[in-house]
Amino acid sequence: MYDSEDPYTDQDSLDFGKADYELTASSLITVDYIAPPAAISDYVTTLYHFRCEEPVIRDIQPASVGHLSLFPRGKGEMHFREGHRDPNPEIAILTPLSTATPIIVNGPFHVIGAALTPLGWASLTGLHAGDYRDRLREASEILGEDIGPIGQDLIRDYRSGTKSGRDCALALGEYIGGKVKPINSRHAELIRVVNNWLGSSLNPELSELMAKAAYSDRQVQRLTERYFGLPPQALARKYRALRAAALLSFPQLTPEFEAELGNAFFDQPHMIREINRFAGRTPARLSDDDNPFLSEMIDPKNFRELG
Repeated sequence: MYDSEDPYTDQDSLDFGKADYELTASSLITVDYIAPPAAISDYVTTLYHFRCEEPVIRDIQPASVGHLSLFPRGKGEMHFREGHRDPNPEIAILTPLSTATPIIVNGPFHVIGAALTPLGWASLTGLHAGDYRDRLREASEILGEDIGPIGQDLIRDYRSGTKSGRDCALALGEYIGGKVKPINSRHAELIRVVNNWLGSSLNPELSELMAKAAYSDRQVQRLTERYFGLPPQALARKYRALRAAALLSFPQLTPEFEAELGNAFFDQPHMIREINRFAGRTPARLSDDDNPFLSEMIDPKNFRELG
């Protein structure tokens, strides 16, 4: 059985999900993931240190909430679905992504960063996620001038070898912990309710969210886009695809998971298009070894905020 009523289904697909978009092989890439300290675990899903010494690096960033990143080595661009391209500043904020986005960089390429939760985006930036989505921006434009000296010091120390990538990632986490501000308590509760709703099923019913939220339907629509970057049904579509991609990356699926996947999509081509759009891969390529960054970003542990 597949859900035949998907208001956000479309026919498009991402060219970089096709086999002829050659990604840099995993044997040439090293990625270290650092668990965020408990003090910032509500705001950060993971800290990371990515590096590749190739002259040209191609990778894909799955649809995400947002990142604070340092780029001590490598210059390139993110190629957004809407047609614009953003270069990577040395100290950058990747705003919430509505779809998977390819990255092409002249290497060597090193990245140190923090992947944010929805609460982390709101508490760190104070910005409307829907209004600011799908951009790679100078961090100082969003966070203020204080991030500039901090980021430059970390980049200098990293380049000189005074600090390791792990040290710099933890320092970014410490900066986030000191920078986040409380948000409206009722809004924070709505974020929690939306997270739980998204985690309840691959295809959660919108009526269930509206029943649990302490707001009118119109306010839920507006506030969900403010904090997550998309209205509820589009948001559920995004997380359905990412969680399906995570399941399909497992070596084996239980019959229960197979049944849940079958019920979540109209048909198999629909599932392939959706995973391609949000994870940047067709299901056949999810478990290959050519994209460790993708594999980590769709790992189930990075959906822990969804309950």
